[in-house]
Amino acid sequence: MSNTLQPLSDHWRNRYLFMRHGHSQANQQRVIVSSPGRGVENFGLSEHGEQQLAQLVADWQWPVPTRVVHSDFLRTTQTAAHVAARFELVPSVDTRLRERNFGELEGLGDELYPSVWALDAEDAEHQHHGVEALSRVASRMQSVIGDWEQQVSGEVILLVSHGDPLQILLTALAGKPLTSHREQTPLAPASITLYGHGV
Repeated sequence: MSNTLQPLSDHWRNRYLFMRHGHSQANQQRVIVSSPGRGVENFGLSEHGEQQLAQLVADWQWPVPTRVVHSDFLRTTQTAAHVAARFELVPSVDTRLRERNFGELEGLGDELYPSVWALDAEDAEHQHHGVEALSRVASRMQSVIGDWEQQVSGEVILLVSHGDPLQILLTALAGKPLTSHREQTPLAPASITLYGHGV
């Protein structure tokens, strides 16, 4: 697969709110939690993350979502639940929105992220330490949008995912090399990026 992915379309049928989960227990403990075996049942939102979400939904400044779709990790599930409850929606799970799998680095300190990002900058296909390749992350994330673009139109779809997958997705959608995904400003916890039709 090439280092860049072709844009899905010049004409978007829907609008998308790309949301990183709120501040989590993994952020608080500064550990890498990227495997479903640990992240689905554990490491949900921190107390700070809960406060972030309460404030965000109280002061909502984005288009009102018509659908809420999220990774099945606990931190994204809890984030999605806050927004869905605010707008009386029933959230749905899509495992393609999961965290990037960091392989052998699972459970280790988050100070190891930059070493992976340095490798990313050299090769979008690398899988050092068993880390999921940029190209695979971009492909699965784009496929979520591709499916929604085929199924519905005129909707505002909130996709709740994780920092690395969302930055990789935004890089792909911009038509930039995937190896440059860390060149943009990192997405903060509970941040939202609007994309798509009419944006």
